[in-house]
Amino acid sequence: MRKRALSAAFTALVAVGGAFGVRLATADAAPISFSHPGVLVSRAQLDFVKSRVAARAAPWTAAYHQMMASSYASLSRTPKPRATVECGSYSNPNNGCTEEREDAIAAYTDALAWYLTGNAAYAQKSIALMDAWSATIKAHTNSNGPLQTGWAGSVWPRAAEIIKYTWSSWPNAARFATMLRTVYLPTVIVGSSSNGNWELSMMEAAVGISVFLDDRASYDRAVTRFKARAASYIYLSADGSQPKYPPAGSIDTTAELINFWQGQSTFVDGLTQETCRDFVHTGYGLSAISHVAETTRIQGEDLWPSLQDRMRQAFGLHTKLENGTAVPATLCGGKVTKGLGPVSEVAFNALHNRLGIAMTNSQQFTESRRPQGSNNLFVAWETLTHANNPA
Repeated sequence: MRKRALSAAFTALVAVGGAFGVRLATADAAPISFSHPGVLVSRAQLDFVKSRVAARAAPWTAAYHQMMASSYASLSRTPKPRATVECGSYSNPNNGCTEEREDAIAAYTDALAWYLTGNAAYAQKSIALMDAWSATIKAHTNSNGPLQTGWAGSVWPRAAEIIKYTWSSWPNAARFATMLRTVYLPTVIVGSSSNGNWELSMMEAAVGISVFLDDRASYDRAVTRFKARAASYIYLSADGSQPKYPPAGSIDTTAELINFWQGQSTFVDGLTQETCRDFVHTGYGLSAISHVAETTRIQGEDLWPSLQDRMRQAFGLHTKLENGTAVPATLCGGKVTKGLGPVSEVAFNALHNRLGIAMTNSQQFTESRRPQGSNNLFVAWETLTHANNPA
Protein backbone atom coordinates (compact mmCIF):
# COMPACT_ATOMS: atom_id res chain seq x y z
CA MET A 1 0.00 0.00 0.00
CA ARG A 2 1.24 3.45 -0.89
CA LYS A 3 1.11 5.86 2.01
CA ARG A 4 -0.36 9.30 1.41
CA ALA A 5 0.39 11.40 4.44
CA LEU A 6 -1.13 14.86 4.66
CA SER A 7 1.37 17.59 4.15
CA ALA A 8 1.89 19.59 7.31
CA ALA A 9 0.29 23.00 7.52
CA PHE A 10 2.56 25.83 6.53
CA THR A 11 3.81 27.33 9.74
CA ALA A 12 3.45 31.01 10.42
CA LEU A 13 6.47 33.01 9.44
CA VAL A 14 8.28 34.75 12.23
CA ALA A 15 10.36 37.81 11.49
CA VAL A 16 12.68 38.79 14.27
CA GLY A 17 14.14 42.27 14.28
CA GLY A 18 15.78 43.62 17.37
CA ALA A 19 13.48 42.80 20.27
CA PHE A 20 10.38 42.23 18.13
CA GLY A 21 8.82 39.04 16.71
CA VAL A 22 6.10 39.41 14.08
CA ARG A 23 3.78 36.58 13.07
CA LEU A 24 2.91 36.89 9.41
CA ALA A 25 -0.23 35.17 8.10
CA THR A 26 0.27 32.83 5.14
CA ALA A 27 -2.22 31.29 2.74
CA ASP A 28 -2.51 28.27 5.05
CA ALA A 29 -2.29 29.97 8.41
CA ALA A 30 -4.84 31.25 10.87
CA PRO A 31 -5.22 35.02 10.96
CA ILE A 32 -3.17 37.14 13.33
CA SER A 33 -6.39 37.65 15.26
CA PHE A 34 -9.78 36.13 14.54
CA SER A 35 -12.70 38.26 13.42
CA HIS A 36 -15.82 37.97 15.61
CA PRO A 37 -18.61 37.19 15.03
CA GLY A 38 -16.99 35.16 12.31
CA VAL A 39 -18.43 31.67 11.84
CA LEU A 40 -20.41 31.53 8.57
CA VAL A 41 -21.81 35.04 9.10
CA SER A 42 -20.03 38.27 9.93
CA ARG A 43 -21.33 41.39 11.64
CA ALA A 44 -21.33 43.18 8.30
CA GLN A 45 -23.43 40.43 6.74
CA LEU A 46 -25.84 40.52 9.67
CA ASP A 47 -26.13 44.30 9.38
CA PHE A 48 -26.93 43.98 5.68
CA VAL A 49 -29.66 41.42 6.40
CA LYS A 50 -31.08 43.60 9.17
CA SER A 51 -31.33 46.55 6.79
CA ARG A 52 -33.05 44.47 4.12
CA VAL A 53 -35.58 43.02 6.54
CA ALA A 54 -36.29 46.50 7.91
CA ALA A 55 -36.91 47.67 4.34
CA ARG A 56 -39.24 44.70 3.75
CA ALA A 57 -37.19 43.75 0.73
CA ALA A 58 -37.26 40.45 -1.15
CA PRO A 59 -36.13 37.73 -0.68
CA TRP A 60 -35.01 38.53 2.87
CA THR A 61 -38.41 39.43 4.28
CA ALA A 62 -39.97 36.11 3.29
CA ALA A 63 -36.93 34.29 4.62
CA TYR A 64 -37.14 36.19 7.89
CA HIS A 65 -40.81 35.32 8.35
CA GLN A 66 -40.05 31.70 7.50
CA MET A 67 -37.45 31.59 10.26
CA MET A 68 -39.55 33.40 12.84
CA ALA A 69 -42.54 31.12 12.18
CA SER A 70 -40.47 27.97 12.67
CA SER A 71 -40.46 25.94 15.87
CA TYR A 72 -36.77 26.79 16.21
CA ALA A 73 -37.66 30.40 17.03
CA SER A 74 -40.18 29.50 19.72
CA LEU A 75 -39.45 31.25 23.01
CA SER A 76 -41.24 28.42 24.83
CA ARG A 77 -38.77 25.80 23.62
CA THR A 78 -37.42 23.58 26.39
CA PRO A 79 -33.88 22.25 25.87
CA LYS A 80 -33.40 18.50 26.12
CA PRO A 81 -29.73 17.91 26.91
CA ARG A 82 -28.20 14.50 27.61
CA ALA A 83 -24.90 13.53 29.14
CA THR A 84 -24.41 10.89 26.42
CA VAL A 85 -25.85 11.31 22.93
CA GLU A 86 -26.00 7.91 21.24
CA CYS A 87 -26.41 7.87 17.46
CA GLY A 88 -26.39 4.67 15.45
CA SER A 89 -26.39 4.21 11.70
CA TYR A 90 -29.35 5.97 10.07
CA SER A 91 -30.28 7.25 13.57
CA ASN A 92 -30.90 3.81 15.03
CA PRO A 93 -30.66 4.18 17.95
CA ASN A 94 -31.49 7.85 18.29
CA ASN A 95 -30.88 8.77 21.88
CA GLY A 96 -30.67 12.53 21.98
CA CYS A 97 -29.39 12.96 18.41
CA THR A 98 -32.38 14.85 17.04
CA GLU A 99 -32.72 16.86 20.25
CA GLU A 100 -29.09 17.97 20.18
CA ARG A 101 -29.12 19.00 16.53
CA GLU A 102 -32.41 20.83 16.83
CA ASP A 103 -31.46 22.61 20.05
CA ALA A 104 -28.27 23.79 18.32
CA ILE A 105 -30.26 25.07 15.33
CA ALA A 106 -32.69 26.75 17.73
CA ALA A 107 -29.83 28.47 19.53
CA TYR A 108 -28.54 29.76 16.20
CA THR A 109 -32.06 30.78 15.13
CA ASP A 110 -32.58 32.69 18.36
CA ALA A 111 -29.19 34.38 17.99
CA LEU A 112 -30.17 35.56 14.51
CA ALA A 113 -33.58 36.65 15.78
CA TRP A 114 -31.94 38.63 18.59
CA TYR A 115 -29.65 40.46 16.19
CA LEU A 116 -32.35 41.21 13.65
CA THR A 117 -35.10 42.26 16.11
CA GLY A 118 -33.20 43.60 19.12
CA ASN A 119 -35.56 41.58 21.33
CA ALA A 120 -33.52 40.47 24.36
CA ALA A 121 -35.76 37.44 24.91
CA TYR A 122 -34.19 35.75 21.89
CA ALA A 123 -30.65 36.28 23.15
CA GLN A 124 -31.66 34.91 26.52
CA LYS A 125 -33.29 31.86 24.94
CA SER A 126 -30.22 31.18 22.83
CA ILE A 127 -28.08 31.36 25.97
CA ALA A 128 -30.47 29.07 27.87
CA LEU A 129 -30.18 26.41 25.17
CA MET A 130 -26.38 26.61 25.04
CA ASP A 131 -26.09 26.65 28.83
CA ALA A 132 -28.29 23.57 29.20
CA TRP A 133 -26.08 21.52 26.91
CA SER A 134 -22.77 22.84 28.21
CA ALA A 135 -23.82 21.84 31.74
CA THR A 136 -24.73 18.31 30.68
CA ILE A 137 -23.15 16.71 27.64
CA LYS A 138 -20.05 14.57 28.04
CA ALA A 139 -19.87 12.30 24.99
CA HIS A 140 -21.24 11.12 21.65
CA THR A 141 -21.32 7.35 21.12
CA ASN A 142 -22.16 4.60 18.61
CA SER A 143 -21.35 4.42 14.89
CA ASN A 144 -22.72 7.82 13.87
CA GLY A 145 -21.23 9.57 16.87
CA PRO A 146 -18.47 11.34 14.90
CA LEU A 147 -20.94 12.61 12.28
CA GLN A 148 -23.36 13.79 14.97
CA THR A 149 -20.47 15.59 16.65
CA GLY A 150 -19.72 17.29 13.33
CA TRP A 151 -23.28 18.32 12.63
CA ALA A 152 -24.02 19.77 16.07
CA GLY A 153 -20.48 21.08 16.38
CA SER A 154 -20.95 23.05 13.16
CA VAL A 155 -23.99 24.91 14.45
CA TRP A 156 -23.15 25.65 18.09
CA PRO A 157 -20.29 28.06 17.23
CA ARG A 158 -22.52 30.07 14.89
CA ALA A 159 -24.90 30.78 17.75
CA ALA A 160 -22.12 31.31 20.26
CA GLU A 161 -20.24 33.78 18.08
CA ILE A 162 -23.27 36.01 17.63
CA ILE A 163 -24.22 35.94 21.29
CA LYS A 164 -20.74 36.39 22.73
CA TYR A 165 -19.88 39.34 20.52
CA THR A 166 -23.23 41.18 20.26
CA TRP A 167 -24.96 40.51 23.59
CA SER A 168 -24.00 42.19 26.84
CA SER A 169 -23.55 39.27 29.23
CA TRP A 170 -23.12 35.49 29.03
CA PRO A 171 -21.85 34.26 32.42
CA ASN A 172 -21.40 30.66 31.28
CA ALA A 173 -19.55 31.42 28.04
CA ALA A 174 -16.36 29.87 29.39
CA ARG A 175 -18.19 26.65 30.27
CA PHE A 176 -19.60 26.52 26.74
CA ALA A 177 -16.09 26.97 25.34
CA THR A 178 -14.90 24.10 27.53
CA MET A 179 -17.68 21.93 26.13
CA LEU A 180 -16.59 22.67 22.57
CA ARG A 181 -12.94 22.04 23.39
CA THR A 182 -13.38 18.81 25.33
CA VAL A 183 -16.52 17.14 23.93
CA TYR A 184 -16.49 18.19 20.26
CA LEU A 185 -13.05 19.28 19.05
CA PRO A 186 -11.10 16.09 19.90
CA THR A 187 -13.53 14.03 17.80
CA VAL A 188 -13.87 16.26 14.76
CA ILE A 189 -10.27 17.47 14.42
CA VAL A 190 -8.95 14.00 13.56
CA GLY A 191 -11.26 13.67 10.57
CA SER A 192 -12.72 10.52 9.06
CA SER A 193 -11.94 8.02 6.31
CA SER A 194 -15.67 7.46 5.74
CA ASN A 195 -17.72 9.09 2.97
CA GLY A 196 -16.70 12.65 2.22
CA ASN A 197 -19.71 14.36 3.77
CA TRP A 198 -18.62 13.00 7.15
CA GLU A 199 -15.16 14.49 7.11
CA LEU A 200 -16.24 17.75 5.48
CA SER A 201 -18.88 18.29 8.18
CA MET A 202 -16.33 17.41 10.85
CA MET A 203 -13.86 19.91 9.41
CA GLU A 204 -16.60 22.54 9.31
CA ALA A 205 -17.15 21.95 13.01
CA ALA A 206 -13.41 22.03 13.72
CA VAL A 207 -12.95 25.32 11.86
CA GLY A 208 -15.93 27.00 13.55
CA ILE A 209 -14.95 25.77 16.99
CA SER A 210 -11.37 26.95 16.43
CA VAL A 211 -12.61 30.44 15.57
CA PHE A 212 -14.74 30.61 18.72
CA LEU A 213 -11.87 29.33 20.85
CA ASP A 214 -9.32 31.63 19.13
CA ASP A 215 -7.32 28.44 18.58
CA ARG A 216 -4.89 29.11 15.73
CA ALA A 217 -3.23 25.68 15.77
CA SER A 218 -6.53 23.80 15.50
CA TYR A 219 -7.74 26.20 12.81
CA ASP A 220 -4.62 25.58 10.70
CA ARG A 221 -4.87 21.82 11.17
CA ALA A 222 -8.56 21.73 10.24
CA VAL A 223 -8.17 23.96 7.17
CA THR A 224 -5.28 21.84 5.88
CA ARG A 225 -7.29 18.63 6.24
CA PHE A 226 -10.36 20.33 4.76
CA LYS A 227 -8.53 21.41 1.61
CA ALA A 228 -7.25 17.90 0.98
CA ARG A 229 -10.70 16.36 1.42
CA ALA A 230 -12.50 19.01 -0.67
CA ALA A 231 -10.05 18.43 -3.52
CA SER A 232 -10.63 14.70 -3.35
CA TYR A 233 -14.43 15.01 -3.01
CA ILE A 234 -15.14 16.94 -6.23
CA TYR A 235 -13.57 15.82 -9.49
CA LEU A 236 -12.10 18.13 -12.13
CA SER A 237 -10.56 16.97 -15.38
CA ALA A 238 -7.45 18.87 -14.30
CA ASP A 239 -6.99 16.17 -11.64
CA GLY A 240 -6.13 13.64 -14.34
CA SER A 241 -7.93 10.51 -15.44
CA GLN A 242 -9.37 9.86 -11.99
CA PRO A 243 -10.18 11.77 -8.77
CA LYS A 244 -7.60 12.43 -6.11
CA TYR A 245 -7.27 9.82 -3.40
CA PRO A 246 -8.86 10.77 -0.06
CA PRO A 247 -6.39 12.16 2.48
CA ALA A 248 -6.83 9.32 4.98
CA GLY A 249 -7.59 5.64 4.90
CA SER A 250 -6.36 2.73 2.81
CA ILE A 251 -7.80 3.63 -0.61
CA ASP A 252 -4.86 3.83 -2.98
CA THR A 253 -5.73 1.83 -6.10
CA THR A 254 -8.02 2.73 -9.00
CA ALA A 255 -10.32 -0.20 -8.26
CA GLU A 256 -10.68 0.86 -4.63
CA LEU A 257 -11.30 4.44 -5.71
CA ILE A 258 -14.06 3.45 -8.13
CA ASN A 259 -15.73 1.42 -5.41
CA PHE A 260 -15.46 4.41 -3.05
CA TRP A 261 -17.10 6.55 -5.74
CA GLN A 262 -20.16 4.27 -5.69
CA GLY A 263 -19.00 2.23 -8.69
CA GLN A 264 -18.74 5.23 -11.04
CA SER A 265 -15.78 4.82 -13.38
CA THR A 266 -16.52 7.63 -15.84
CA PHE A 267 -15.50 10.91 -14.28
CA VAL A 268 -16.81 14.30 -15.40
CA ASP A 269 -16.25 17.80 -14.08
CA GLY A 270 -18.27 18.43 -10.93
CA LEU A 271 -18.92 14.79 -10.08
CA THR A 272 -18.60 14.14 -6.36
CA GLN A 273 -17.66 11.06 -4.44
CA GLU A 274 -21.31 10.67 -3.36
CA THR A 275 -23.20 11.75 -6.50
CA CYS A 276 -24.12 8.18 -7.38
CA ARG A 277 -25.08 7.45 -3.80
CA ASP A 278 -27.67 10.24 -3.68
CA PHE A 279 -27.88 14.00 -3.94
CA VAL A 280 -28.91 14.38 -0.29
CA HIS A 281 -25.51 13.29 1.04
CA THR A 282 -23.82 15.14 -1.80
CA GLY A 283 -25.63 18.27 -0.63
CA TYR A 284 -24.27 17.75 2.86
CA GLY A 285 -20.74 17.66 1.51
CA LEU A 286 -21.14 20.69 -0.76
CA SER A 287 -22.81 22.65 2.03
CA ALA A 288 -19.97 21.94 4.44
CA ILE A 289 -17.45 23.06 1.82
CA SER A 290 -19.42 26.27 1.33
CA HIS A 291 -19.56 26.95 5.05
CA VAL A 292 -15.84 26.46 5.59
CA ALA A 293 -14.97 28.62 2.58
CA GLU A 294 -17.27 31.38 3.82
CA THR A 295 -15.77 31.29 7.30
CA THR A 296 -12.23 31.50 5.89
CA ARG A 297 -13.30 34.52 3.83
CA ILE A 298 -14.55 36.26 6.95
CA GLN A 299 -11.28 35.41 8.66
CA GLY A 300 -9.22 36.94 5.85
CA GLU A 301 -7.93 33.77 4.22
CA ASP A 302 -10.72 33.27 1.61
CA LEU A 303 -10.59 29.82 0.06
CA TRP A 304 -13.33 30.65 -2.44
CA PRO A 305 -10.96 31.54 -5.32
CA SER A 306 -9.08 28.25 -4.95
CA LEU A 307 -12.34 26.30 -4.72
CA GLN A 308 -14.28 28.14 -7.39
CA ASP A 309 -13.74 25.70 -10.26
CA ARG A 310 -14.68 22.63 -8.24
CA MET A 311 -17.68 24.28 -6.64
CA ARG A 312 -19.11 25.91 -9.75
CA GLN A 313 -18.81 22.63 -11.63
CA ALA A 314 -20.31 20.61 -8.78
CA PHE A 315 -23.28 22.89 -8.31
CA GLY A 316 -23.70 23.24 -12.05
CA LEU A 317 -23.85 19.48 -12.60
CA HIS A 318 -26.20 18.71 -9.75
CA THR A 319 -28.57 21.67 -10.15
CA LYS A 320 -28.85 20.99 -13.88
CA LEU A 321 -30.19 17.53 -13.08
CA GLU A 322 -32.34 18.86 -10.23
CA ASN A 323 -33.83 21.33 -12.72
CA GLY A 324 -34.98 18.49 -14.96
CA THR A 325 -32.22 17.72 -17.47
CA ALA A 326 -32.13 14.03 -18.34
CA VAL A 327 -29.45 11.96 -16.64
CA PRO A 328 -26.89 10.69 -19.18
CA ALA A 329 -26.41 6.93 -19.35
CA THR A 330 -22.76 7.34 -18.43
CA LEU A 331 -23.66 8.91 -15.05
CA CYS A 332 -24.68 6.56 -12.25
CA GLY A 333 -26.10 4.07 -14.75
CA GLY A 334 -28.51 6.71 -16.05
CA LYS A 335 -30.33 7.11 -12.72
CA VAL A 336 -29.74 9.43 -9.78
CA THR A 337 -31.55 10.02 -6.50
CA LYS A 338 -32.26 13.75 -6.28
CA GLY A 339 -32.75 15.90 -3.20
CA LEU A 340 -29.86 18.34 -2.98
CA GLY A 341 -31.59 20.32 -0.25
CA PRO A 342 -31.46 23.99 0.86
CA VAL A 343 -27.71 24.21 0.35
CA SER A 344 -26.96 26.48 -2.61
CA GLU A 345 -27.31 30.08 -1.34
CA VAL A 346 -23.85 30.45 0.24
CA ALA A 347 -21.99 29.10 -2.78
CA PHE A 348 -24.17 30.91 -5.32
CA ASN A 349 -23.64 34.23 -3.58
CA ALA A 350 -19.89 33.70 -3.30
CA LEU A 351 -19.33 32.42 -6.83
CA HIS A 352 -21.90 34.32 -8.86
CA ASN A 353 -22.32 37.60 -7.01
CA ARG A 354 -18.82 38.09 -5.59
CA LEU A 355 -16.62 36.35 -8.16
CA GLY A 356 -18.81 37.09 -11.17
CA ILE A 357 -19.17 33.51 -12.45
CA ALA A 358 -22.16 32.82 -14.69
CA MET A 359 -24.11 29.98 -13.06
CA THR A 360 -27.36 29.57 -14.99
CA ASN A 361 -28.38 26.20 -13.58
CA SER A 362 -27.44 27.09 -10.02
CA GLN A 363 -29.28 30.39 -10.31
CA GLN A 364 -32.46 28.70 -11.52
CA PHE A 365 -32.26 26.14 -8.74
CA THR A 366 -31.51 28.70 -6.03
CA GLU A 367 -34.03 31.37 -6.94
CA SER A 368 -36.85 28.87 -7.56
CA ARG A 369 -36.44 27.45 -4.05
CA ARG A 370 -36.33 30.67 -2.05
CA PRO A 371 -36.59 31.03 0.80
CA GLN A 372 -34.31 28.11 1.59
CA GLY A 373 -34.97 26.97 5.15
CA SER A 374 -33.38 24.24 7.26
CA ASN A 375 -32.45 20.62 6.63
CA ASN A 376 -32.88 20.04 10.39
CA LEU A 377 -29.29 18.80 10.63
CA PHE A 378 -26.82 21.67 10.22
CA VAL A 379 -28.19 23.94 7.47
CA ALA A 380 -30.50 26.82 8.41
CA TRP A 381 -31.86 30.06 6.94
CA GLU A 382 -29.29 30.68 4.23
CA THR A 383 -31.56 32.71 1.97
CA LEU A 384 -31.90 35.07 4.91
CA THR A 385 -28.20 35.23 5.72
CA HIS A 386 -26.53 34.93 2.33
CA ALA A 387 -28.86 35.68 -0.58
CA ASN A 388 -27.31 38.51 -2.61
CA ASN A 389 -25.31 39.55 0.45
CA PRO A 390 -22.41 41.78 -0.67
CA ALA A 391 -20.80 42.12 2.78
